[in-house]
Amino acid sequence: MLKGSFPALVTPFKNNEIDYNSLERLLNFHLENKTDGLVLLGTTGEASSLANDEKENLLRFCVQRLKGKLPLIVGTGSNNVSVTISATQKTETLGLDYAMIVTPYYNKPNQEGLYLYYKEIIKNTKLPIIVYNVPSRTACDMAAETIIKLANEFPQRIVSIKEASGNIPKASKIIRDTPESFALISGEDALNYPLMCVGAKGAISVTANLVPLEVHTILKYSLENQHDKALKIHQLMIELNEVLFIDTSPMPVKSALAHIGLLEMNCRLPLCDITDEKKAKIVSVYERFKNNVGT
Repeated sequence: MLKGSFPALVTPFKNNEIDYNSLERLLNFHLENKTDGLVLLGTTGEASSLANDEKENLLRFCVQRLKGKLPLIVGTGSNNVSVTISATQKTETLGLDYAMIVTPYYNKPNQEGLYLYYKEIIKNTKLPIIVYNVPSRTACDMAAETIIKLANEFPQRIVSIKEASGNIPKASKIIRDTPESFALISGEDALNYPLMCVGAKGAISVTANLVPLEVHTILKYSLENQHDKALKIHQLMIELNEVLFIDTSPMPVKSALAHIGLLEMNCRLPLCDITDEKKAKIVSVYERFKNNVGT
């Protein structure tokens, strides 16, 4: 079962190309700070702005350095089932561990369409699948009943959901009615700890790009039922979680990572730099958090 902290890794750029020196620094940063696994080519990784050959090269680079050290999850979803199947099959050949497949965006399918979409992917691929439900970006919300049906019908393949709808009662129902081996993973940093309290097993996190040890520690304490310790860090992290979404993600977290020297502040269009005022606020909140978290 997937458990713990899975940063949705940013993709560093320099001169509009993938910056592999910075990427190596990021990978080492997570190895040193108890990250439990990494998500590559997700929304935070600006996957929609990468060409197919860039995606393949990035995956090969990460597999070469991390295979056997951390579980690697790859975003392979699209709103075209054939493209999703092809991307997932390619990921299998590269040696990755899980495919994270977002609900089809823009098409606005009904629940039967969602069920059939994932069933078709299961029929044509082999990797265990993490369903990614993020209606704020996709205009498509997978109902609890749909993921429960998939998880119970295909327990070896539909192994997790990254749930980013912000609906805690819905998440509670999914946790209650899916197999024990199924993992609900928080997809919204502000709700990481609240979701752990109702039975989530971890988080796919933006904030963990910046403070991986602290996010790992909240989730570890939660899994160990040391809720007083987890709550203390969660409360200190409230403003940090908020400020990292002061503008479109991953722009704020990239600015913060530039502040601590892990990469240059570059996104691909249509994403761009953020204002100096927002940068200053991010730095202020980050420094205050780091000063307080050890107390």
